[in-house]
Amino acid sequence: MTASETDDRLARTRLTELLGAVEPWDEQERADLTAVTEWVTGGAPLYRVRKPDVPATHLVSYFVVQDEERGELLLVSHRKAGLWLPSGGHVEPLEHPWDTVVRECREELRIEAVPSAISGERPFFVTSTRTRGPGPHTDVSLWFVLRAEAGDITSFDEEEFEAIRWLPLPQVLSHPLESLDPHMHRFTRKLLAAVDGVRRPWAGPVAVG
Repeated sequence: MTASETDDRLARTRLTELLGAVEPWDEQERADLTAVTEWVTGGAPLYRVRKPDVPATHLVSYFVVQDEERGELLLVSHRKAGLWLPSGGHVEPLEHPWDTVVRECREELRIEAVPSAISGERPFFVTSTRTRGPGPHTDVSLWFVLRAEAGDITSFDEEEFEAIRWLPLPQVLSHPLESLDPHMHRFTRKLLAAVDGVRRPWAGPVAVG
């Protein structure tokens, strides 16, 4: 086995462990976790090598910044997507998804990534989404939760984002879903439940195969 093959195997093992630690919020997340784990372990390409759609499915790290004292989430108005989204970016080849969060947080929001106690440096939520617009592809997204005070973020990447907005969690749920990431309401409900210490009765390890 070559060094590159060994590195790839280690990266897939690491990703499988991260996915296995996620407790699914609903049946859709359970199904996504199973499909994504099979994708990772099946040997398919994981990382984007050419914008926007090569390979057709690739890995993304989202990070949702929460002001815990105010109970608000930060969303960004993404220029290309035309939606209000969490910040994030594509995982580079063999990069740990948490390292993607650290890198992108500095680039996009000009702050250091501080993990929330809810999930630490592990993903909290997992989605698989077919994108809209030119070059449609599937983003496999690992959602991380960060903490920061609203006043900590005084600038952002204006090439990528038109604006940023802090929203109370209930207001995120009342925001029209067509203007958000299609899974934003589900993520917010899962986060609200985690904040309240509530766990879904079917949460548990996801079987593959």
